[in-house]
Amino acid sequence: YQIKMEVSPVRVRRDYGDKNCIGRNVVSLRKEKDIKQKILLAQLQLKGIDIGQSSLSALEGQRREASDREVLALSQIFQVPMERLFQPPEE
Repeated sequence: YQIKMEVSPVRVRRDYGDKNCIGRNVVSLRKEKDIKQKILLAQLQLKGIDIGQSSLSALEGQRREASDREVLALSQIFQVPMERLFQPPEE
């Protein structure tokens, strides 16, 4: 007998845009703090940042610009200085 197992593919971002310089750090901090996108979206909305999942995904993928209000809210949510969001990502 042969057993076939299907493994759902893990989505790995391979291409980043050049519209902002915080996207990779947002992803890194979100994963480091074990925060799902839906939870981050809810926390952003509580801070008055009304964006959807596709907009957050575009920010994380550096395919759209980040507003100053978004940067401030993200630094507060992650409890890091705003400068931390702009640090070059560790490869």
